[in-house]
Amino acid sequence: MPGVKTNERPGTRAVLRHCRMSATKARVVLNLIRGRDVDHAAEILRDTPREAAEIVGKLLASAVANAVHNDGENAEELYVSACYADEGVTLKRWRPRARGRATRIRKRGCHITVIVSRMPEERLVRRRAERQAAGAQRQRRVAESRRRADLAGRLSRRRHAAEAAAALGAESPEVELAGEEDLEDRAEAPEVDATDAVAELEEPGTPEDTAEGTPEDTAEGDAEGDDPEDESEKGE
Repeated sequence: MPGVKTNERPGTRAVLRHCRMSATKARVVLNLIRGRDVDHAAEILRDTPREAAEIVGKLLASAVANAVHNDGENAEELYVSACYADEGVTLKRWRPRARGRATRIRKRGCHITVIVSRMPEERLVRRRAERQAAGAQRQRRVAESRRRADLAGRLSRRRHAAEAAAALGAESPEVELAGEEDLEDRAEAPEVDATDAVAELEEPGTPEDTAEGTPEDTAEGDAEGDDPEDESEKGE
């Protein structure tokens, strides 16, 4: 029993006719996206370094736009159900060769068709479950990374605070001890009046003490020496 014909496959399609590229080159790229969901297919085409990848990418975007605007489909539920390239018109050209010969040049063309359809229900359920699991895993990774960042920030702040406290603790005790010793010395030392200090400086060499002497020396001199009146009588 024959299968479904190419032009009778269900889904929304976009067709590029008379593309100036060989069907063989286009089929290499189409084989990469067949059966993929449209998001994954677009990523594959963006990373494929072939000229046909750009053409097929635009055709895929056109097919998705047709499905969304014309058929009311959800773009996230679409996948590439079929894609193929048919032979198109081949242009004949000639190139001169040696000994008066001519060689034929075939400029081939093709018709590229991309069909997108809604995914089956079981595939949609599986895809939603995978996305939910991926989202939950991503949330856990984000929460873990934030927790690690917060922990690293707290440890860094504590380390800086400890270093600052250690630096201040290495300098401040000496200053505080020196200040306490100065205060104790000032508290124990008696207060000296300025007049007393001047008197102490003048005591050793004052002219009054040198000329008159102390009261005790004067009393001893009067007791040991003669009376001044007796000295005057003796002189007479």
